[in-house]
Amino acid sequence: MARLLPTLATAALVVVTAACNRAPTPGLARGKALFTTCAPCHGALGAGNQNLAAPAIAGLPGWYVQAQLEGFQVAHRGYMPFDTTGMRMKSISWTLDDSTDAASVAEYVASLAATNPEPVLRDGDVAAGQATYQVCSACHGPAARGNEQMHAPPLAGQSDWYLSTQLTKFRAGWRGTDPTDVWGMTM
Repeated sequence: MARLLPTLATAALVVVTAACNRAPTPGLARGKALFTTCAPCHGALGAGNQNLAAPAIAGLPGWYVQAQLEGFQVAHRGYMPFDTTGMRMKSISWTLDDSTDAASVAEYVASLAATNPEPVLRDGDVAAGQATYQVCSACHGPAARGNEQMHAPPLAGQSDWYLSTQLTKFRAGWRGTDPTDVWGMTM
């Protein structure tokens, strides 16, 4: 029996170590657990926080959230020195260690009830914006609901300040300039 104890102890250690090193099961539960890293900026319900430049993400399509997380991971986004909020998000995206983590977070974010943030910008020209949006509607759709085939996210229900900020980043060359980011360059 004395000889058997070290063997049993070794076997138990191998089983425990294997269980600890096993990748977590991907999916909604994993995404919810990982979302605790997102919540300090985007909020527990994904409603966003303008003071932290964190947009509302609740209810966004999983394909879009996953593509953006992966874009941050490969430096299609958040790579320009003046884009401090993008750089912050890029760093957070690197905490997704497992190859399925971005998909799991995206699945969880898509499961959250979409928000409809109150407008905060007051100096815009609605009529001019509607006329200009005709160009945007080719990809984002006439009702701004997005189009997965065009890799165009929904714009309806997004914070006006966030949309304005992203347009500024595209115009400044802080987004969509990497030649390997075909859809970003399309924007």
